[in-house]
Amino acid sequence: MNSLTLRILAGLILGLAIGATLAALHSPFQDQLVTYASALGGVWLDSLRMTIIPLVFSLLVVGAAQAAGTVAGGGVAGRALLTFGVMLLIATTATAILTPALLAVWPPPAEAAAGLRKAAEGQAAGIPPVPPLGEWLKSFVPANPIKAAADGAVASICLFALVFGMAASRLSEDRRGHLFALFDAVQATMMVIVDWVLKLAPFGVFFLALVVGAQTGFGAVGVLGQYVIVVSIMCLMAGGLGLLMAIFGGKIAPGRLFPALIPVEAMAISTQSSLACLPLMLETTERLGVKATVRGVVMPLAVSVFRLTSPPGNLAVAIYVAHIYGVHLDPARLAIGVVVACLVSLATVGVASSVTFFTTLVPISMAMGLPLDLLPLLLAVETLPDFSRTVGNVTAHVGVTCWADRWGKTSAAAQT
Repeated sequence: MNSLTLRILAGLILGLAIGATLAALHSPFQDQLVTYASALGGVWLDSLRMTIIPLVFSLLVVGAAQAAGTVAGGGVAGRALLTFGVMLLIATTATAILTPALLAVWPPPAEAAAGLRKAAEGQAAGIPPVPPLGEWLKSFVPANPIKAAADGAVASICLFALVFGMAASRLSEDRRGHLFALFDAVQATMMVIVDWVLKLAPFGVFFLALVVGAQTGFGAVGVLGQYVIVVSIMCLMAGGLGLLMAIFGGKIAPGRLFPALIPVEAMAISTQSSLACLPLMLETTERLGVKATVRGVVMPLAVSVFRLTSPPGNLAVAIYVAHIYGVHLDPARLAIGVVVACLVSLATVGVASSVTFFTTLVPISMAMGLPLDLLPLLLAVETLPDFSRTVGNVTAHVGVTCWADRWGKTSAAAQT
């Protein structure tokens, strides 16, 4: 374990401990300290985020261009997308089976569930409207790529970058060389900035963790605590698939994989944003031996569209709500929930799930015929399962990228 990993872990543990202690002691300095810590942590996180759009765009343009000349490289993006879809369906289907089974063994306390339903009455008015299906589909194609970049629409930017890179690969060699040299320089420059920011990671992680600890204390209780545990289990189950992809698909020994993942997981817990973890995940996959042409294409794609814990976690929320209200979920209704959960996960970016809580849960709940009243109350404790969501996501991002590095090697071995 390197010194940066130790310092990041120390910052995470110390920040959470101090924040939770302040909350438990009701310190008169709590609000002021949390305000300062939030501002300082936000400055550090924004310093990292400011590199994301140019880094993602340049990585995809250069990566797609470098892969265009070979069969394995040329098919990596399409194969990655197919793999994403299959793994999302597997993880979400497993959730549709395991969550009802878990709640059958460990049902929500009847009295607590009744109290939660009563507390939720009249809260549904706070849920924002869901955009029409046509508008949602149109959002994938950026009518104005510059505006999409300014709005942080990473999925749209990734689509535009892939199209841009493929189109640029059709230019004359002279023009193509100049264009790709420019984006390669942008990519290298962004990584220099990332290296500077990561040197301050222990401090940024400390400030962010202090805020989280002060806001959540040492945990939730009662039925909300059970909700957190159930959703977290499903998210970590999905994240476990990422480990399997790296170990069995990518042939990465656990002794190499687990230590390499520690700083990534620490960053995920402190930031609750897989997008913010992108630079560190790129460095991690580089240390694990993944080729630049693979990680430059698969990792940005994974961060933008492959949130493996999003559909399972969201479906687990919907199933829990159904149990609270006593709604019977037959196989057909669960199947609808699986499909809708996978689809809506493609429309969200890799930020804390509290940001996209309603926009993902409302369509699933409506498709499954579930009440919406409980969602605003569950949002209040979303920070806790969001740790598991982000940890599972970054694990899956690293895992699928390591696996993708083996696709070309496997094909070459089969031909010999």
